[in-house]
Amino acid sequence: MRYRSSKGWSGALAACVVILGGAAIGAQQAPTPAQDTLPDGPRVFDSSRRGPSGRPIPGPHFRVVPMKGLTYPYALAFLPNGEMLITERPGRLRVVHDSVLDPQPISGIPPVLDRQLKGLNDVALHPRFAENKWVYFTYYKPAPNTRDGAFAVLARGRFDGDHALTDVRDLFLTKEVVGGPSAARFVFGRDGKIYLAIGIPIPTDRPGYVTVTDAQNPGSHFGKILRLNDDGSAPSDNPFVGRPGYKPEIYALGIRNAMGIIVHPETGDIWENENGPQGGDEINIIKAGRNYGWPVVSYGRSYSGERTGATGPTSDLPVAAGLEEPWLFWSPSIGLSGMVVYTGDRIPEWKGSIFVGGLVGAQLQRIVLSAAGLPIRRDSLLTELNQRIREVRQGPDGLIYLLTDEEAGALLRIEPAGAAAGSR
Repeated sequence: MRYRSSKGWSGALAACVVILGGAAIGAQQAPTPAQDTLPDGPRVFDSSRRGPSGRPIPGPHFRVVPMKGLTYPYALAFLPNGEMLITERPGRLRVVHDSVLDPQPISGIPPVLDRQLKGLNDVALHPRFAENKWVYFTYYKPAPNTRDGAFAVLARGRFDGDHALTDVRDLFLTKEVVGGPSAARFVFGRDGKIYLAIGIPIPTDRPGYVTVTDAQNPGSHFGKILRLNDDGSAPSDNPFVGRPGYKPEIYALGIRNAMGIIVHPETGDIWENENGPQGGDEINIIKAGRNYGWPVVSYGRSYSGERTGATGPTSDLPVAAGLEEPWLFWSPSIGLSGMVVYTGDRIPEWKGSIFVGGLVGAQLQRIVLSAAGLPIRRDSLLTELNQRIREVRQGPDGLIYLLTDEEAGALLRIEPAGAAAGSR
């Protein structure tokens, strides 16, 4: 494979010790063009913090190494040869080789509707990619005779190892049209099935479009976790197969807008995180046939300020019988996006922690767990960069990789501060 030169992992080390902090407020908003606030070279951070008594508690120093040149990057996947695939929301699939962004996008991506945070979304390799070369991706297909309506689509193509996807075809397409913001994130489970989360938009009364209440509608794919075979069909053992009024692809319902979905590296369970309205961001452990409550219950409030999903006319409770409570929630919201359970040894102090991105909070947040696996602390990292974090992944090298949701977007590599600049 040949690559023309482009900006790679930038320049010399600009050593800088930073104290962690910064509050996260508000709900997710559409990104607006902003100046590039990232340094051109690596930057060192200090994750030390103060305990409840004010006593300093040391933490590891780590370095953030940027690779610039992306436009609203959304998701990334690691190829077996060490390269990366990165989606850009406007509809481009890019390759990173030896820490250099190939200036030529991969051909074969269908036209996308890049409006209201839709566009090209997730990307993942088939579990048997080494044999079949299938690359899967999600995108929003423009709906005919509409300005901003789209179908959510799961598609795949065969990667030629260079600059093209061939044999591209849609595997699954929603029957309904979405007009507002919606995300389509997915992961291959250990059972080889695809777990696809399709987000529900903010409330709208526009006829012909899905709306917030469709998260509870078993005849809609939106606001759900779907479980699919690798050809896009519904597995025969899905929990609602054969049940009248239910889409056979549905695995779980009551999901607002999932921004991250992973397989837990220890349990094999499906975990997802989602944005709430004003507060109520959640991490959920997804189980077959369960209802996760949206919009009936929530720990957030609607944009009018009213309690979202009260269980009765006088109730302020964010819970209800038969509906699952989140494993963890945020109030105020940080605009959750991307998630990984860190299992690497490169920064051993972080091993076992959960990392999530923040879109509104412009941060990477570390969730520290107890020996019993329960959340006991949240550390806000990288607030000084003022970057919306869209994607969080662990690479095969044991390092953490981020994508910034910015017009002047970047891939960020987090490595131990003791490593040589630019090392892999």
